[in-house]
Amino acid sequence: MVTSLLPCNGEKMSKRVVKAGDTAGLFDLISQLKSTVRRRTGRDVPVIAIQEAGLDGFWIHRILERDGIESHVVDAASIATSRRKRRTKTDKLDGETLLRALLAYKRGEPRVCAMVVPPSPEQEDRKRNSRERRALIAERIKIVNRVKGLLFSQGIVGFEPLKRDRRTRLEELRTGDGRELPSNLKAEIVRALDRIELVLRQIKDVEAARDEVARNECDPSKVANGMSMLKQLRGVGADFAEVLWSEGLYREFANRRQLASYAGLTPTPWQSGSISREQGVSKAGNPRLRTVMVQLSWFWLLHQPRSALAQWFQERVALDGGRRRKPAIIALARKLLIALWKYVHHGAVIEGAVMKPA
Repeated sequence: MVTSLLPCNGEKMSKRVVKAGDTAGLFDLISQLKSTVRRRTGRDVPVIAIQEAGLDGFWIHRILERDGIESHVVDAASIATSRRKRRTKTDKLDGETLLRALLAYKRGEPRVCAMVVPPSPEQEDRKRNSRERRALIAERIKIVNRVKGLLFSQGIVGFEPLKRDRRTRLEELRTGDGRELPSNLKAEIVRALDRIELVLRQIKDVEAARDEVARNECDPSKVANGMSMLKQLRGVGADFAEVLWSEGLYREFANRRQLASYAGLTPTPWQSGSISREQGVSKAGNPRLRTVMVQLSWFWLLHQPRSALAQWFQERVALDGGRRRKPAIIALARKLLIALWKYVHHGAVIEGAVMKPA
C-alpha cells in the first residue's frame, strides 16, 4: 500500500497498491505522481518517502536514496496512536498516520517520532555472524533437551549428547526396567545426534570466521581494532566483543543518552500530578545488545571487582541491604555500556579496569 499526498491536492491522500518487491511498479507510480504535480502546478517538487522499520529491512530505503529520493525509516512504535482499548487499524489508516508523522517531522516539531539510522550493507552483513551463532546455540540446546527428555521417559538419566563418546554410550544404554532402547526411539535419537554434530560443525565454522575478522589488523573498517580493544579487558571474551561491536559500538552516537536509548536501557518515568513512579528501562532498543550488556555486567563484577563501576554497584546494593541487586545491575549495564563506548571510540580508560596480560 502506497499512500501519497500531492501539493496540488490539498489535504487529500491517495492510496495505491504496489505488489511486494515490484520496484519497477513503485518507480512508475512515483513518475506518474511527479508528472501529475508538474502538469497541475508547472513545477517540479522533491519526493519525500517514509516507511516503517520492519521485516522488509532497508533495501527499499536504499533503492529510493539511490534514485535521489529523500527517504526516512521510522520506528513505528514511536508514533503516537489512540490509547483506546479497541482502536481501528487498517493499512489505509497506517499510511495516513505515517504521512502525518512525516509532515510534522519535516515541520520540525519535537518528539513526533523516532527515525531509524539505517546501517550500510556492510554493517548490516557484519551482524550476521553473531546472530547466526546465537541461533545455532539455541538450536543445540533444543536438540540436547529433546534427547534427554526422550531418554528420561525410559528411566535413563546422565546421558550427555555433547560428549565425544555419545554414540558409544548410546549403544550401552538400557531402560529403567532393563530393556534395550526401542528401535524407533533409538533411530530418532541417532538422527538427533546427527543434527547435533552438524550444528557443532557450523558453530565451529562461525567462530572461525569471527576469529579471522579479529586477526585482520589491516581491516579498513576498524572492526578488528574495535573488537581487539574490547577483548583486552579482563572478563570480555571473543563472543562478548563481537556482539558488542557488531550490534552497537560500531555506530556513531552524539552523546551517552543516544547510546543508552539505542540499547533500551533508559529509564521510563510515569508522572501525573502528585503521582510519580519509575516503570523500569524502556526496552525499546536493540534487544541483543541489551541482553549481552546485562550478562557482561555480572561478569564485570566477577572479573573487575576493583573497578570504579563494580565498587559503585557494591555500595549501592549495600545501602538497600542487598535487596535490589537486579535494578542495580541494569543501572550498571547502562554505565558500563557508556564506559565501553568511550573506551573504544575516544580511548578513555575505564577507571580501575584491569587489562588481560599481553
